[in-house]
Amino acid sequence: MKYNIRGQNIQVTDALRDYVEKKLSRLDRYFEAPLTSEVNVTLSVTKNKHGIEVTIPLQGTMLRAEEKKNEDMYASIDLVVDKLERQIRKYKTKINRKFRQEGSLKSLLKEEGGAVKVLEEDDELEVVRTKRFTLKPMDVEEAVLQMNMIGHSFFVFANAESKEVNVVYKRSDGKYGLIEQS
Repeated sequence: MKYNIRGQNIQVTDALRDYVEKKLSRLDRYFEAPLTSEVNVTLSVTKNKHGIEVTIPLQGTMLRAEEKKNEDMYASIDLVVDKLERQIRKYKTKINRKFRQEGSLKSLLKEEGGAVKVLEEDDELEVVRTKRFTLKPMDVEEAVLQMNMIGHSFFVFANAESKEVNVVYKRSDGKYGLIEQS
């Protein structure tokens, strides 16, 4: 794996860099061939809380995990690697179920290995509710106000300017984000 490690409000020392690379290299055992994509890692400190964000682009999917509520950077790194391992195991199980007869994405992940656990039945992905509604054309500010009024963390709307379906969402830092079609 190639690592792109950067810091926000923190100096990335050699010790931190080595620890991140050592911990993330544990993920190599889940893949048939070494990953050629670049692993993006952002270490940050905000109000004495140490955080880490890791993004790993893969063929057909993106692995992403973050941990931002710990007072120790090394503990945050350990927790984010555990999250990534769970995501890989879950993704591998999904692929094995869905593409059992095909060899396409399955070849990305190792078949053997005692570290890979099968999902329990209660981890099944299931849609439990479906909603249908008409999208009202509005601007981004009105969409944010609507989202806040109904108390949700996201809101789907028809953008009055672009005539496209957009999503506004509340970020973990309290600010807002906008997702547009490309």
